[in-house]
Amino acid sequence: MTTGTATAGPTAPGPAEPPVTAERLAAAAAEAVALPPRAERAARAEQAVDRLRTDAVEAVAVTWVDNAGITRVKAVPLGGLVHAAQWGVGTAPCFDVFLADDGITTSPIIGGPTGDLRLYPDLDRIVPLAAQPGWAWAPGDRYTQAGTPHPGCQRLFARRARAVAAARGLSLKAGIEVEWTVALAGAPGEEPQYPTHGPAYGMHRVTDLSDYLRDVLRALDRQGLSVLQIHPEYSPGQFEVSVAPEGPVAAADTSVLVRHTVRAVSARHGLRVSFAPVVEAGGVGNGGHLHVSLWRDGRNLGHGGPGPHGLTAEAEGFLAGVLDALPELLVLGCSSPAGYLRLVPSHWAGAYQCWGLENREAALRLVTGSTGERSAAANAEVKCFDASGNPYLTVGGVIAAGLAGLDQRRALPPEFTGDPAAAEPGTVPRLPTGPAEAIAAYERSAVLREALGEPLFQAVLAVRRAEQEQSAAVTPEELVAATRWRY
Repeated sequence: MTTGTATAGPTAPGPAEPPVTAERLAAAAAEAVALPPRAERAARAEQAVDRLRTDAVEAVAVTWVDNAGITRVKAVPLGGLVHAAQWGVGTAPCFDVFLADDGITTSPIIGGPTGDLRLYPDLDRIVPLAAQPGWAWAPGDRYTQAGTPHPGCQRLFARRARAVAAARGLSLKAGIEVEWTVALAGAPGEEPQYPTHGPAYGMHRVTDLSDYLRDVLRALDRQGLSVLQIHPEYSPGQFEVSVAPEGPVAAADTSVLVRHTVRAVSARHGLRVSFAPVVEAGGVGNGGHLHVSLWRDGRNLGHGGPGPHGLTAEAEGFLAGVLDALPELLVLGCSSPAGYLRLVPSHWAGAYQCWGLENREAALRLVTGSTGERSAAANAEVKCFDASGNPYLTVGGVIAAGLAGLDQRRALPPEFTGDPAAAEPGTVPRLPTGPAEAIAAYERSAVLREALGEPLFQAVLAVRRAEQEQSAAVTPEELVAATRWRY
């Protein structure tokens, strides 16, 4: 990650803030991912066990998300949680080079059958699962057997990125929209049959599936999540839920939890669910749009500044860095080759590398919020991401790109209004139309290489190349069929 510039000292007399040096940023990142003492972890796990017993929990699912965007899991009985918190649960490093179809590739640093890691549950995030009685869930972090951070751990990468921002005096709020398509349960490989065919965004769909949607809301509420809205989307059987913004790592955790919850509720209603970028070739797919805002000392930097639509210089530099890096960020936020079937013009997918106020065709949509709430609500939405992307890689990569733009004091290019597909050809750059172009941009990215670290950077690259090769000789229909029920 790039070296920061010095922050301004306090206005009142007193000791100056320490300069933001590369050494300070590295120390902050290391501290953020250090394992607490074993005795402390054991004591906290014992408290968690007592709490979970009151909710009749019998097992805890500890998850991580691999570089193909698939959530993997190791589960322990409740009586084994204290041991898991002390010593971790064994996981193989080869999961970092798993593909979405469970094929395995290799990378120059990570791969092969040798070695072992330890998966530690995040004890602060354990929650009983409302739609899976007797179960609780926790996100996990992966460490070596010596207790050092695994360099390929995606969640630790996101935690480091958050810590580097914090060392500069910056914090972020984020939220990831979850879109899904629900279908009648059927045999694997069958074309989806939808339980509702009402108009897009129509009340018909809420009426048809009111019990189901009520149970989704009920389960999310019982798990402590604050739902902002839930509504039908454009395609048949498609819905979206948005939850309240939170810190970037917590937002990534929540996106995983929301998807697990929707899947569990769907199963209890005899339905199957897909979060895949495309469910039917040629149709409007499922996005995973990331909303993000930048804060300093409790102030939203997306409001009250001299820049476009009230952006401060810091917020503008951050967003300019994100906008500039979108081609390579697609490797993190649009991981499946099927994602490029969704990323087409005039489908509100953000297929063009431009920004605009409330422009749903721009890859970067600026949202100021309504008059009276802008100081709290102003944010930016990255529309070109989908749920095949690992959310920890996505938020970490966006933070890294944004901080690089801030360091370089970048300014946003001219705003685009309207549909860029209708602009003069060549006026507005198109984002990559396939994985090969995005991979090439990723390989050139010094910012992402430094932020991810070579082991994780290379593991992501190996998975993308392998899945690109798999998809090169198949039709869009075959690609959609192969990925429809993997996400």
